[in-house]
Amino acid sequence: MDILLQEVGYSYAQDTPFEKRALHDVTLHIPSDSYTAIIGHTGSGKSTVLQHLNALLLPTEGYVVIGDRKLQSGVKAKNLRPVRRQVGIVFQFPEQQLFDETVLKDIMFGPLNYGVPEEEASRRAHELVEQLGLPPEVLSKSPFDLSGGQMRRVAIAGVLAMEPDVLVLDEPTAGLDPRGRREIMDLFHELHLKRNLTTVLVTHSMEDAARYADLVAIMHSGRCVATGEPRDIFTNEEQLQDYRLEPPRSIRLQRKFEEKTGIMLDGISLTEEALAKNIALALSKGRDLI
Repeated sequence: MDILLQEVGYSYAQDTPFEKRALHDVTLHIPSDSYTAIIGHTGSGKSTVLQHLNALLLPTEGYVVIGDRKLQSGVKAKNLRPVRRQVGIVFQFPEQQLFDETVLKDIMFGPLNYGVPEEEASRRAHELVEQLGLPPEVLSKSPFDLSGGQMRRVAIAGVLAMEPDVLVLDEPTAGLDPRGRREIMDLFHELHLKRNLTTVLVTHSMEDAARYADLVAIMHSGRCVATGEPRDIFTNEEQLQDYRLEPPRSIRLQRKFEEKTGIMLDGISLTEEALAKNIALALSKGRDLI
């Protein structure tokens, strides 16, 4: 499902003494089936853009097209339920949204609320628990008796049970250790491929954006200031500095390696694994470290 923001502006508490401008003329195309990362420093407008992607916020200027729905400033939006089923959002610390007495009921809640038969909602819950690497016995447990990592996976299952066409991830690894972060991000990437999802990752992590996304958008001071493929975005280090961002760790390490050894590697390494392969390849060609 395509999503288009066209010259979108947004102000919180509009027409009050507390009005605060959050977005200015944001134009951003998120192609169907793409994995798009939206990056930017704190206060850049990432979260406000995110809330426009399933009509939690409606533009005060411009318009947003979500699939076949156009949400335009000044035009009253009706029946937004289908939009919010099609675009699922996994917020930071999604486990804080758990509420039901058992994991099964919590995962089934969303589908049942949208008219999915109970048998089908139960089937989805059982299937997702398995896909997310949880033992089947958790279905009968209270979500609040699970570990933090398990609670997060249950919350993610609740979003996926709606079978959205678009999955929006708002800093989904916040608070997890490095291993947990990698497991969750690999899981999302696998789901993106298997389910042909349009995936949007809102993140502070340049490493995650470089590793998983095929399109990167930079937000700065409420504006979308650049879009492009990860390789193009992260090799433009002067542009990144202008927007108070750094390249991924692998690129910084590559620059240090090249500076210290005088060996120029072939291409840019967007991940540590790619960097290791590039260094090994350079050394296998018989180049000596200086």
